[in-house]
Amino acid sequence: MAQATPQSGLLEQLRQRIDTVLSLVQVRLALLGTELEIEKQRLLAGFFWGVAALISLTLALVMFSGFVILLLWDGYRLAATGVLALLFLVGAAGLQHVAHLKLRAGSNLFRASLSELERDRAALTPTAPP
Repeated sequence: MAQATPQSGLLEQLRQRIDTVLSLVQVRLALLGTELEIEKQRLLAGFFWGVAALISLTLALVMFSGFVILLLWDGYRLAATGVLALLFLVGAAGLQHVAHLKLRAGSNLFRASLSELERDRAALTPTAPP
């Protein structure tokens, strides 16, 4: 029966530690990939529905503008056109402001991965004996 030398035991422990670290990195990278895929799907769905809403809103605004202008054709067509243009301009400025605030707010991308990496770091940091 061969007896393990201290050096081979040390090398075996080192190999196990490296294997554990590589497994941990592999799991964290898989989590990052999953989060990236979820974020991509969320953005694509938001873009699709946003474009659909924009097309519908544009058609509604054109129809509404035509209705108001035709309704006031005899006496106030220029005033109606000016008021509608001003309303659309104010609405567009408000929507631009909201979009700017939303984009500056940031993203939740990789939040779960970062918290898991922080937990891993805390678990691997040796604690001082009391």
